[in-house]
Amino acid sequence: MKPLVYIESEKCTNCYTCVRICPVKAIQARPDSTHPDLINERCIGCGACIDSCAPKAISYRSSIEDARRMLAGRIKKAAIVSPSIAAEFADITDYRKFVQMIRSLGIHYVHEMAFGVDLIANRYMTFYSDFKGRYSISSCDPVVVSYIEKYHPNLINNLVPFVSPMVAMAKVVRKCHKENLMVIYIGPNIASKDEILLYDDDGKIDCALTYPELRQLFEEFNINENTVEFSDFDPPFAFKGSLYPLRNGLMQASDIDENLLTSHVICVEGKNAMIESIEEFEENVKIIHRHLHVMYGSALTGPGLSRRGNKLLKEYQVIKYANDRLKRFFRAEWYDDLEEYGQLNFKRTFTPNDKRIPEPEKERIKEALKTLGKQPGDAVNCNQCGYHSCREFAVDMAKGIVIPEMCATYTIKHTKTFNETLSELNEKLARTRQELREAKDQIKTEHHSAYQASELTNAMLNKLRAGIVIVDFKLKIVKANDTFCRIIGEEAEEIIEVIPDLAGADLRKFIPEDISKLFSYVISNSEAIESRDVIHNGNLLNLSIFPIISGQIAGGIVRDMQAPEVQKAEVIRRVSDVIDKNLEMVQQILLGEGASDIEKMLNSVIKFYDKDSNTHSGTNNK
Repeated sequence: MKPLVYIESEKCTNCYTCVRICPVKAIQARPDSTHPDLINERCIGCGACIDSCAPKAISYRSSIEDARRMLAGRIKKAAIVSPSIAAEFADITDYRKFVQMIRSLGIHYVHEMAFGVDLIANRYMTFYSDFKGRYSISSCDPVVVSYIEKYHPNLINNLVPFVSPMVAMAKVVRKCHKENLMVIYIGPNIASKDEILLYDDDGKIDCALTYPELRQLFEEFNINENTVEFSDFDPPFAFKGSLYPLRNGLMQASDIDENLLTSHVICVEGKNAMIESIEEFEENVKIIHRHLHVMYGSALTGPGLSRRGNKLLKEYQVIKYANDRLKRFFRAEWYDDLEEYGQLNFKRTFTPNDKRIPEPEKERIKEALKTLGKQPGDAVNCNQCGYHSCREFAVDMAKGIVIPEMCATYTIKHTKTFNETLSELNEKLARTRQELREAKDQIKTEHHSAYQASELTNAMLNKLRAGIVIVDFKLKIVKANDTFCRIIGEEAEEIIEVIPDLAGADLRKFIPEDISKLFSYVISNSEAIESRDVIHNGNLLNLSIFPIISGQIAGGIVRDMQAPEVQKAEVIRRVSDVIDKNLEMVQQILLGEGASDIEKMLNSVIKFYDKDSNTHSGTNNK
């Protein structure tokens, strides 16, 4: 079941009107919420938020589906109708047409709630006449009862302990027909939808419809005044109970003295009057010495009616309707009915359901005032936030149920600050955009220069007579020049035509494992290997490997030792090495040490010359 009142967040525009108007702060604006939150257990069902919401984002629980199921069932149905029909259906010329329209929905019995009002009014008269020193609060309005149970639970024992006229009439209907019935209540008070859930005995009501919902059913069933005949309510008939929608209607029905000089009952109606009078009753009843009769005032102006406003006109229509009903009134018959049904049990109890939020600490209130830019002694109190004073607003802000943005002066001040900050940010953004454009141009220039440098480097690498290769720690080739591919074999030359620089190729596919391990050693140990002679494909190569990025990348220089230009340069280098070594190690030679090293160097020189001689002899012979 949906809550009685709920917010459709997709329609909400965050105007916070509902937060301001709720008399019990059941709708809260919190910093961590995108939209106002309706706390259902705090709600009293007055519907003030529904009427105040311009975008129609707040609705009450519909009973249309429940009514459709009941009307389609085989069990007989009885309807109880509030006397406020006169204010709602002023477009219907005769109330008897209205009664027949209800019957046309498939309802067997149609009763006016006004007789239930007479029964409760009679109980009130007896109750007030038997005064025993305790002043009481009477109300048949479920909104008022809920307000006292939740926000003034100390006054529970002061509530007059009788059911509402709606429940009283349900008891009458069930006794009158003495059969299994589905009972539907039709009235203007949306809080009745929750009130009917409290009773599961002879006062049970199965469905509560508002007037807009009833109009919707009339439209669905294609029922209007022009298609029906006259039909009156089913008995028992009422006396002055038809005045119930008026502020003092119940007092009129009970014939309680309303003389200002002698009456012991004060009648109040309206949201502010309800709150103020109950608070004052709690504080000053020992001085006032009066009973209090309270109505919230939804009977003629609440969301359960189709038409809003024109309260005076509606009051006139109710009075006129009551007079029309009295033309067919028979007092003797009414007395008999009053005595017969007056034997029913109309007592009820009330349950404290304290929903008051504890008062915050003074320091938190001071912090809230400081946030609003106010001091405890300030007296701005513009009332635009819906509160009587800035301090009252700060108290609820400290409770966490409102946000500072609801304060007009706070919003104006911070809007100005925001605009100034926004202006500064726009200027900074403009400067940043200019810097970005300049940086973009610079990057573009640098990218072009880098591209040219890369092209130049590649050209230079490919012009070198030595093979160059750069590999990563997985022995994947990062870059290799054409000479490297030519030295290590045809397969590499074919691949480089497809994959530039052999990028991404596995080095181990082109060289033996013992040579690839040298690269792994240099990368792992960050230690260079210089001028190492290796054999690959029957050719003598000279290999130097050096770390470029420790543990990540290494470079290798490969020279084909059989190339003529390499041979001559290598002979000169190695002879020079022999001479240098000889000068440094004369003493060791004389002592017989280091001879083997020199012998190796000389043998390598001889080897080069022998190869060179054989090569040239073969050429000449050819």
